[in-house]
Amino acid sequence: MATNYREMSAVELLSLEPPGWGGALLDGLVVSLQVALLGYAIGIVIGLGGATLKRSGGPVARDLMSVYTTFVRAIPELVLILLAYFALPELLNNVLAGAGFGRIEINGFAAGVLVIGFVQGAYATEVFRGAIASVPVGHIEAAHSFGMHPLRIFRRITLPEMLPTAIPGLSNLWLIATKDTALLAVVGFTELTLAARQASGATKHYFLFLLAAGGLYLMVTLVSAQLFKWLENRVSRGTRYA
Repeated sequence: MATNYREMSAVELLSLEPPGWGGALLDGLVVSLQVALLGYAIGIVIGLGGATLKRSGGPVARDLMSVYTTFVRAIPELVLILLAYFALPELLNNVLAGAGFGRIEINGFAAGVLVIGFVQGAYATEVFRGAIASVPVGHIEAAHSFGMHPLRIFRRITLPEMLPTAIPGLSNLWLIATKDTALLAVVGFTELTLAARQASGATKHYFLFLLAAGGLYLMVTLVSAQLFKWLENRVSRGTRYA
């Protein structure tokens, strides 16, 4: 028997158990956070490497990183997702077919992680480059004069001193990553936004479910803001400001 959603209250519609759609929204939120976290982590790694190359690499490395950051920041994330989901598999399969290998498929989850990591890496490169530039040169030179290894200098001096400057930018990048997951709905990947659209379409309660999705994104933002504020206070302990 078909469910009459129009006669159900908002509480019943948002129930975690069917015929409510609350469970589907929470599942979509979990998937969105998984994609965002993995992409964000990849972006942090790329950003650290990219910032290091931009500051200390040779001319070729610096030029390549400049092309990468300019390219990524110029192209909308939606276009990159479509490229990763449709164009990249076609290109790879043509190469693999020429080498005698079988076809591969890239699902929405992998495409989302790939694109978010790629995009986050470009922005994180600039965040870390600016943060590293804020570290007094004299501190680095003093460490070199004591014969410290470059990796130890980075771990003991550069990283602790640049984090207070980098945290606000990294906080913004995390929030961008969580919102960019909504773009995966265009390739049919069921994250929070698509789950809300499916619930809205099935029940015709568009305002309720889109508002609920917005509320979940807001909750993630508020919790994330508190976590980054705690982290910023922790890494800034002992720092003097003018």
